[in-house]
Amino acid sequence: MREFRSLAKLTFAGLAFSAVLGIAGVTVSSEPAGAVVYCTYVGYPAGCVARAGVVLRPRPVARAAVHGTTVGVANRNGGVNRVGVRR
Repeated sequence: MREFRSLAKLTFAGLAFSAVLGIAGVTVSSEPAGAVVYCTYVGYPAGCVARAGVVLRPRPVARAAVHGTTVGVANRNGGVNRVGVRR
């Protein structure tokens, strides 16, 4: 029983030491990342850098697709996937 207690104390001390060492390593060695974000469209995302040789175009505008067949007899319930008619 005495060996188990000393082993448990040693394990806990090792885990605590590892955690403290890991936290200290992250906080001490933090440097600015200096990451580069490349543009996918003109000016998007903000602050992006254009790659050499890539032709950038304006972003496409999202349009709502409205069709006459969207709201019909089969879709009155909002398009819920169920078998049969719901009223």
